Amino acid sequence: MAGDNDEELKPEQTAGFKVGQQRTIEELKELDKNDESVRKWKESLIGGGDLSDPNDPRKCIILSLGLEVQGRPDIIIDLKDPSSLETLKTKPFTIKEGAEFRMKVTFKVQHQILSGLKYLQVVKRAGLSQKHQEMIGSYGPNTKDKPFYEKKFEPDTAPSGMLGRGKYKAVSKFIDDDNETHLQFEWAFNVEKDW
Repeated sequence: MAGDNDEELKPEQTAGFKVGQQRTIEELKELDKNDESVRKWKESLIGGGDLSDPNDPRKCIILSLGLEVQGRPDIIIDLKDPSSLETLKTKPFTIKEGAEFRMKVTFKVQHQILSGLKYLQVVKRAGLSQKHQEMIGSYGPNTKDKPFYEKKFEPDTAPSGMLGRGKYKAVSKFIDDDNETHLQFEWAFNVEKDW
């Protein structure tokens, strides 16, 4: 399914937006280091106590994806474990038809500022597909004060009715303004009459 979605999983571009030059944290610290206001601004972005793992070259590590439904325990998918990605394809979770839900992601940034992280999703059922894009934002590397980030998406509603019930297949991708894909995976879910 992933190959079918290559074109669909391209992020929408904002007209007139240009990606800035990519710089390491050390390069950023050296820029305008004598300007007190710029130094304070950079400190607020970069912070102190960088938690970057020198043995892990990834810029962004997606830790989990969750589904919040009021009055029910959250469904949390641990994306750090490669076996959980395989389970997502073969063991779909259930959403009650018409239920209002909100997705959330937790992630870690390291080594440099992450610019314009986006979540893209293509959901397919019965030959029809629907694309969703959610801007997550730009973030500096995590620190001891902020060991990970969490972003809650806009609320959504599950399909309902006889035609809305059934099994759905999806592909999700986390990509940034530099067109670097940080994680892409396939998964499935069922929409049923009840939980």
